[in-house]
Formats: sequence, structure tokens, C-alpha cells
Amino acid sequence: MELDYNLENPLPISHEFLLTDSINSLFNNEADHMASNGYLQSLNDTSFEFTIRDKTISLILQFSQNFDPFLSYLAINYLDRFLSCQPFSDGKPWILRLVAVSCVSLAMKMRKSESSVPCMQNDESFIFGSQTIERMELLILGALKWRMRSITPFCFINYFISLFKFKDLPSTQALRARALEIILKAQNEFKLLEFKPSIIAASALLSASHELFPLQFQCFKNAILCCSHVNKDNFLICYKMMQEIALDEYESVLEMVPSENTPANVLDLQYNYSSSSSSSEIEQTNASYEATTLGLEKGLKRRKIGGL
Repeated sequence: MELDYNLENPLPISHEFLLTDSINSLFNNEADHMASNGYLQSLNDTSFEFTIRDKTISLILQFSQNFDPFLSYLAINYLDRFLSCQPFSDGKPWILRLVAVSCVSLAMKMRKSESSVPCMQNDESFIFGSQTIERMELLILGALKWRMRSITPFCFINYFISLFKFKDLPSTQALRARALEIILKAQNEFKLLEFKPSIIAASALLSASHELFPLQFQCFKNAILCCSHVNKDNFLICYKMMQEIALDEYESVLEMVPSENTPANVLDLQYNYSSSSSSSEIEQTNASYEATTLGLEKGLKRRKIGGL
């Protein structure tokens, strides 16, 4: 397994590889890193897989709570892809814990984390041995055909932002940071699994622009709709779902804190990433919180009465 994996640039790109070719390659291969249609149908039917997914995601979030959220995002991506081609019964709860530990372990290896994943639950008397975890990792790797450099929505953020032709760096960073927050918040919504990563990225950016830059919103929307890689109908459906998720997330955070707290404080409380992390994604996200505050305040009011 090759390491040195970057969620925003997952494919090994040589210096001779043109940027346009790199983007086209991401669009052409993103479907290989999605859950199967049969898996999505089973989730819609609220069958066993939904229960398994819900429980295992909770464990993944518990195991990875001391790491940056991009690690848990990658681990959940592995989980969905694994479950979509390797369904199993919910008869033995310890299997879910083993799968969760193994997904987090694989994500940590890909993210080059030097820490070790917790292997024991507080309410359990057993610890998974390294060989047991390695066997499950191999099972997951086989199911995913060793495609561990997942193509996620993060890969397409910079591309779609380039279509907006921003000239102001702080505004670009604010838009990017808010879009990342929306994507991270939206991952647990299984209905979004039907959309390609690029569609999710474009929808999150448009939702963020609706909050932060309402005057440019229509221009941003037109720029995305003109992209030949974007399915217009899927994009508009996904955007509406993303709007609802973003609005619910922001309102729920406001309800959790005293009224004297500013929106900047609210975001700091919700996205208080590990201080030991030095990833560029987190640094840029934290740096732009102050820049997004005013836009979020206005966006919350506007989204209650606005839309497409």
C-alpha cells in the first residue's frame, strides 16, 4: 500500500502531468470510489445495512475523536464501500467494532498518522490483537480492490472554486472553509451516497456561497451548471439537500451556546480540531473562521426565505 496520501490530491501526479489531465482523471475515476447502487437501495429500504452503518459510524467517530475530522471522513468512506460489496449480519456486535477499528487503522496509515488506534471499548473486556486487525484490514482492502486513495469531495473543491474566478484570497479561503464544514457535516446522511463526490463538492460550495456571497450566488451557480462534468439535475437535487443540512447544522449550534457567544465562537466550539494536527486543511479552515462570521449571520436569515 502506497502512503503519502492527500485527500485533495489522491492520485499520484507527476510533474509532467498536465493539470487538465489531472482533473479529468478525477472525474473519470470518481465512480470507482463510491458505494454500489444495491447498497444505497438497501439503506433506503431501512434494512440491516442501515443499522450496521449507523452503529459502525458511531464507533468510527469514537475511535477517531482525537484526530482531525478528515481521518474519520476517510474511514467512513472505506466503511460504505466495504459494506456495499461485503454485506454481513449484525448478529455479532464485536464484528462491528473490529470493522470500525480496521477502517480507522487503514485511514491512519493513509494519513501517515504515527498514533495507534484504540482497540478496546470501555465497556468491553477484550482487546483486538494486531493480527486480528490486520486480517480484517486485508478483507477490507480486497473488497475495495486496494483502491485506498479515495476520491472524495475534497478533491474537487479547488477546481470548482477556480470557476468562480475569485481575486480576493480571504474570500476564497472563507468560501473553501465553509464548504469543507458542510461536507464534513453531511457525510453521515446516507442519502448523499447516491451523488458523485464532485456533485457533493459543487453543492457544498454553492451552499456556502449562498451564505457568504449572495450577490455572486447566481454567477457561481451558472459557472457550475456550465461545467461539462456536472449532471445538472443531480446537482440541483444535491444542492437542495446540502442547504437543509447546512442550515440545520448552523441553527443547532446556535441553540447549544449562550446568546452572547458570537458565530465565530460557535464555529470554534464545533470544529475544535486536535491541537497536535498540522494538516494544511485544518490550518486554513481555522484561519478563515473570522472572515466567515458576518456572512454566516446574514446567510442564516436569508436561507430561511431564499433558495433556488
